[in-house]
Amino acid sequence: MAQAAAADHHATNTGISNFKLGFWTFLASECLFFGTLISTYMVYKGTALVGPYPAEIFSVITTTVSTTVLLFSSLAMVLALDAVQKANKKAALWWLFAVIAMGGIFLGMEFQSYLKYIDYGLTLTSSTFGSSYYVLTGTHKVHVLFGMIWMGILGWRIYTNRIGPPQAEQVEVAGLYWHFVDIIWIVIFTLVYLIP
Repeated sequence: MAQAAAADHHATNTGISNFKLGFWTFLASECLFFGTLISTYMVYKGTALVGPYPAEIFSVITTTVSTTVLLFSSLAMVLALDAVQKANKKAALWWLFAVIAMGGIFLGMEFQSYLKYIDYGLTLTSSTFGSSYYVLTGTHKVHVLFGMIWMGILGWRIYTNRIGPPQAEQVEVAGLYWHFVDIIWIVIFTLVYLIP
């Protein structure tokens, strides 16, 4: 009887666990948060009274490369989850390392771009456009960094045999977060770098 009550506590009538349902709710709130930041950026994008202006300094080629790296990290995340579900510890660790490495490459390339933009005079305080740009993209970068730390913790837990097929949902939820961060970047990339 007690086991049945405990099992009922972990599942909702939606068919997914409370943990996963709660995480989907968190992601919904993150959508609203990023929606606000993106809206603010779009309002201020064309209002800079002084340069530099986005079209003058943004490098679409560099950002396309960093975006591609980030998108491939989502594939690595899927393969990490698959490896955990199949009890392939070595492959799971390899793919999580690949996620972390690609996240690091993405951040490195983006910070190089930041340095270039600062040299051109686009700073956090140079204009409302600059402020909204750095707050939007910087917030995304913090989310990527958090995801990399989370992947590192998962890797350690897999390495120490605390995550295996029965605990694969932990990796699945981390994957939801990582895919969310990637999708948000696709939106940011499109609105910030591709649309003049």
